[in-house]
Order: sequence, then C-alpha cells, then structure tokens
Amino acid sequence: MGVVSPPAGDVDYARYGIGYAGHRRADPRIAARILEALGTASTVLNVGAGAGSYEPDDRAVVSVEPSEAMIAQRPTTPRRVVRAVAGSLPLPDRAVDASMATVTVHQWPDPLAGLREMRRVTAGPVVVLTFDPDCLDRLWLAEYAPDVYRAEVARYPTVDALVAALGGDAVVDPVPVPFDCTDGFTEAFYGRPEAFCDPGVRRSQSAWSFVDPVVEAGYAADLRRDLDSGRWDERYGHLRTEATFDGALRLVVSR
Repeated sequence: MGVVSPPAGDVDYARYGIGYAGHRRADPRIAARILEALGTASTVLNVGAGAGSYEPDDRAVVSVEPSEAMIAQRPTTPRRVVRAVAGSLPLPDRAVDASMATVTVHQWPDPLAGLREMRRVTAGPVVVLTFDPDCLDRLWLAEYAPDVYRAEVARYPTVDALVAALGGDAVVDPVPVPFDCTDGFTEAFYGRPEAFCDPGVRRSQSAWSFVDPVVEAGYAADLRRDLDSGRWDERYGHLRTEATFDGALRLVVSR
C-alpha cells in the first residue's frame, strides 16, 4: 500500500498548496449553479474558503480559512478573512443570509460538525459543492491510481450523512463536469488525461498528498506509458469527445 497515515483533513498546504490557485480556478458554469443556489442572499459565509474560488463578486462575503498559505494566494480584495475551522465558527446563530463550502468538506477534521455549524450560523441556504464517495470510481483514475481513489473515498462524508448534518431537508443534484473545466479537481481531466502527468496538477489535488511520492511517480509513469502506446485511448478515448462527464460531483442545498 502506498497511502501514508495523516488523518483526513490533515493536509499541509504550506507544502502542497504551492501554485494551487493557478490550477484551481472557479469554473463559470459551476459558479453559476452555486450563485443560483445562494438565491437573493446579501451576506455570504464561505467556509474552507481556500484561495477564494467561487466567492460571488456582488455580495458581502466573509471567508473562513485556517491555512495561511491558502490565504496568501487569495486575490487582493477588502473582503474579511477569518482564520478559523469549520467545526467552531466564530459567529452567532443566523448571522449570515447564506453560506457555502466548495470542494472542501472532505478536508475538515470533523466534516459533519462543520456542516452543523454552517447550518447554525446561516438563516437561509447552505450550499455545499462536494463529491459523492460512492461514485468516485466512475472516473478511470481509480484504476490508474488506486491509492488516490482509496484516500478520497475515506475522506468524503457520504451524501446521506451530509444531508443529515444539515438538518435532513437538503436537495442533492448531480453537477456534470464540462470538458474544459477550469477547476482542476480530478474529474476535470476526465478527457484530458495528459494533465495527470504534470506534477503541478497533482499537487493541486489534495488526495495525492496521502500517497507515497515513489508510488505517485509510478502511477504517473504507468499513465504516460499507456498514453504513448495508445492503450488509454483504446479504452477511454471516447471521453475526449464527451462534452460533459457525469461523475461524483454534487451540489447539496439546505434551505
């Protein structure tokens, strides 16, 4: 096994987050779904905000992020950034109109506690962009990098658990991933496999930090070999012409 031992959520972004913002840019089609779910909220809390992806430009946003390395990659704006963790939000009950968390809950030490906190401090919709761990094997990368797949499955809360933590009345919708998705999570490259040969792309996907570097290099070499030989295209080449990918990405909205 090549998986190393840090617990879920324990990612050293001072080490692994270099260049993160350059690879993890908000995709406008996904952003539109999030903006629609936020509704008419004028104040928005972004939990696990990272470098600020998907934060709406036309609202008052308060961002919560514990990593100094990620805060340093945020664009220069007057927005307030609070260094805190999701499980203990320093806000009173119903302090904001809406809250959001985008591809981050799997990195929290206690994802369910963090979701309950989001529901507590939010008067209106809580919007969570996440991945369904039961569907992560839809992406071919699960075969080429099984330790990455296992790390991801272990980290993501199930959709049922997530909905329960938000009060049980949340709506869960699949989000098709566009072929040219600009947010560089793993499914973004479903039809662009060469991207995984780039160490910078892998460094912007936190699951790789749970894999031994020697094992990681082996996975990249195996993929490169199959790309050069044409074997990948024989098996998965049809994905190069698919406009979207129906994978594990989900938008969960609790109103």
